[in-house]
Amino acid sequence: MRCIFCNSDTKVTNKRDAGNITRRRRECLKCKKRFTTHEQPEFKDIRVIKKDGRRENFDIEKIKKGLVRACEKRPISMDKIEKIVNNIHVKLREGNKKEITSKKIGEMIMRALKKLDDVAYIRFASVYEEFEDIKDFKKEIKNL
Repeated sequence: MRCIFCNSDTKVTNKRDAGNITRRRRECLKCKKRFTTHEQPEFKDIRVIKKDGRRENFDIEKIKKGLVRACEKRPISMDKIEKIVNNIHVKLREGNKKEITSKKIGEMIMRALKKLDDVAYIRFASVYEEFEDIKDFKKEIKNL
């Protein structure tokens, strides 16, 4: 890799794996400046089939945003959220499917949240399952 400061060759001084992302600490052989790169493999595109039949490219950031929103003001660290996101991403990649329904993805998220935190689970379920009134909340809480 080339140095981001002077465009010379670099060497890797430290490497750490974090799920499917590799963090590399690099040093320029010429100017001696250091910088970090985060690398992940490119995967073939997965298409998500939405409830209304539309298809769109899979976006891992949507899952992360939904989880962060559900876990807001709960004693859940970003590390745990990242772990759930990475686990879902890995499962989707291992499945070798080119298309997956948004329903399947939502179910995967709900299973993970159910194990993690009841309040976050109810928050996510209320949006995902489109709760219309308090009866829906009561029913879901009773099922917990």
